[in-house]
Amino acid sequence: MSKPTDNPADPFKKALAEATKVLADDPEMTVSYSVDPPGMNAEGVRLPQVSRRMTRDEVLLARGTADAFAMKRKYHDAKVSARYAPTGNLAREIFDAMETARCEAVGARAMPGTATNIDAKIAHEADRKGYSQITNAQDAPLPVAAGYLVRQLATGRDLPKGASNVMELWRGFIEDQAGGTLENLDHVLADQSAFARLARKVISDLGYGDQLGDDPDQEDPTDNQDDAQEDQENPDSTGEEQQQEEDADASPERSQEEQQDQSQAQVTMEDSADMEQGDEAELPEGEAPLEPPPPAPYSDADPNYAVYTTDFDEEIRAEDLAEPAELERLRAYLDQQLEPLKGAVSRLANKLQRRLQAQQNRSWLFDLEEGTLDAGRLARVVANPTTPLSFKQEKDTEFRDTCVTLLLDNSGSMRGRPISIAAICADVLARTLERCSVKVEILGFTTRAWKGGQSRERWLAQGRPQGPGRLNDLRHIIYKGADAPWRRARPNLGLMMKEGLLKENIDGEALEWANRRLMNRPEARKILMVISDGAPVDDSSLSVNPANFLEKHLRDVIAMVERKRQVELIAIGIGHDVTRYYQRAVTITDVEQLAGAMTEQLAGLFESDPKKRARSLLRKAG
Repeated sequence: MSKPTDNPADPFKKALAEATKVLADDPEMTVSYSVDPPGMNAEGVRLPQVSRRMTRDEVLLARGTADAFAMKRKYHDAKVSARYAPTGNLAREIFDAMETARCEAVGARAMPGTATNIDAKIAHEADRKGYSQITNAQDAPLPVAAGYLVRQLATGRDLPKGASNVMELWRGFIEDQAGGTLENLDHVLADQSAFARLARKVISDLGYGDQLGDDPDQEDPTDNQDDAQEDQENPDSTGEEQQQEEDADASPERSQEEQQDQSQAQVTMEDSADMEQGDEAELPEGEAPLEPPPPAPYSDADPNYAVYTTDFDEEIRAEDLAEPAELERLRAYLDQQLEPLKGAVSRLANKLQRRLQAQQNRSWLFDLEEGTLDAGRLARVVANPTTPLSFKQEKDTEFRDTCVTLLLDNSGSMRGRPISIAAICADVLARTLERCSVKVEILGFTTRAWKGGQSRERWLAQGRPQGPGRLNDLRHIIYKGADAPWRRARPNLGLMMKEGLLKENIDGEALEWANRRLMNRPEARKILMVISDGAPVDDSSLSVNPANFLEKHLRDVIAMVERKRQVELIAIGIGHDVTRYYQRAVTITDVEQLAGAMTEQLAGLFESDPKKRARSLLRKAG
């Protein structure tokens, strides 16, 4: 018998879990509740926590999330999705959003009650992400809008206010480009493969066909022709190969000798082919030399990312941008500005330090022949002093072999209190982690000038060629190197208070720069934390390139870092939703929350229990 509980929410949670399994048609699925963001994997689903108070919003959100996951579980085939999924990031996001909407719409047709519950979930997410305040389509995520439109067309239901706002901002564009394709929505809704083909057609209509990759339904006719031709030329090849395999099985020694002879003959033929190819590669006298190789791409994440010129970019140390006396004065000003906040930040940092230091010594190895006597085995030792394996030893955790990079947005929109708090938080966290033997690097990114600087001047002088790419002078600042002690780098953070330093922000190249520096570090574990207050903005570059030029590159760099998994990437957005860019992210609405957000994110990363650490890293919004 299960123990009785006095939590009034437990009966509801148990009933909801059973209902979710029934809706998903998966009795073995696990259902859990957590304060971490909701999620679903192969084993089960994680639903929002329901407190003892069981408020109306908590109940509606839990039911809506459970129904949405159940519909995805029931009507979604991961193999079909993987077959038709586009290769490009934005196209994949549109594809996934439309597929999620399809599952929910099919479920709503079969079980109308789920539609109302899922509406509550959509309303909660829209309110949390501030969709109702968006007035410009460029600030609204196109994949989300596409998913909302599919859901409305398939169910005929009105969307909640915030979701409707995002959908309407993009609706005209989507219907103008892909309205004819979406007319067939009802005919393919119940067939995931047919719907996936429709979704790919919609993505192509919207102008992202270059991100679709190969058509999974189109077979290469040359393969079949080659196979047929080979069969005609060698009709008995299969029999000969079969006979050779039988002979090899019957006489292993003879088989090995024949294989050696065949391999030697093959090597000789390859050498001859190489010699012939080398003779052909030599150019006759008087002919033009071979063309030089193409220049290396400016971005590892996107080889097509263009930069007009890098001649005026700079990677510079903070101490080279101001005299020592000025840095001391700016540092004193920073301390004075943040005196009221410094105590709270320090308390959070001390809390983080205690958690990290506690993890160093709370791991134990048991059943050893020497070490500290295990109190749990005391009775056995008293009964028989010769009993082996009755000792234990403390085991140090491995997180100390770690390097953390803090990448701070130094754009003009951070001017004032945001940049001040970012500077002091980075300073205190660097000091805290240094006490715990964790290396910390503090970097900043901005541009050298407003409106393009010398790069734009050169572009104008050369006749304004089309598609110049990034058109501004980068400034990447090293405030503290990973190997530099905190006390030596402390004055450098005052540079953020310097008038005229903060200009525009090109996030993608800055993130790639920080990731490249971190990859060259010898530490076993690498963590990159980005602190920003908005999307990449550079007026000079955006005025002569597509509107999503910088944002697409940022998404490509993030996808590259997260795909390689050699660096753990997390982001904190100040007053701006960065969860649409980063997989692991948290958004804070008040800059005063920055210290707590940074501390909690780092504490979650250093969690000794892998399962707890995984739950901590799933956080996507505050």
